Amino acid sequence: MATGTSSSSLLPADEEDEILMLYGSESGWVEPKSHCDHLASLSSDLTHIPTPDTPCNRCQHPAENWLCLCCKEVLCSRFVNKHMLKHYKLTDHSLALSFSDLSVWCFSCNAYLDVQVIMPLQSVHFTAYVLKFNEPPPLRAVECVHITDNRANGSSTSGK
Repeated sequence: MATGTSSSSLLPADEEDEILMLYGSESGWVEPKSHCDHLASLSSDLTHIPTPDTPCNRCQHPAENWLCLCCKEVLCSRFVNKHMLKHYKLTDHSLALSFSDLSVWCFSCNAYLDVQVIMPLQSVHFTAYVLKFNEPPPLRAVECVHITDNRANGSSTSGK
C-alpha cells in the first residue's frame, strides 16, 4: 500500500513489523503447551535429580545439557552432540528439562510445556530451580476471571 499501512492495522507497516518481532512470530517466541499426552512416562521420583552442572553422561560436555524426565539421564542438547535427541529416538523418552533455562520440551509433541500450569512438572521445575539458583522460583502472576451467575434476571456475566 502506498500509505505504509496494512489493511488489518492502523499502524505504519514498520511499527507493525517491530511489534511482531518483539512479541511473537519473527522473534521465535512460542506459546508453551498447557497439556501433553506423554506425562504418563514421567519418572516416579523427580524430587531427587542430578544438579544442573552435571555433564553429559555420554560425552562429558559441561553445558547445554538436558535431564530426561523419564529415566533421569543427563545428556547434551542438539546444539552440542545431540545425545538427548538420540536418547529420545532410541528409548521414546519424550520429556526433557533443559538445565540452561529450565524449560521442558516434549519431543513427541515437538513443543515446550508450561511447567507452571502442568501440575506433574511443577515439582521437578521447582527442584531444578532451587538447585541452580539456591532459592525458590518467583511465582508467576495468574490472571483470574470472576464469573457471576445472575439467574434472577436470566443473564450470565463475566468480569474481572
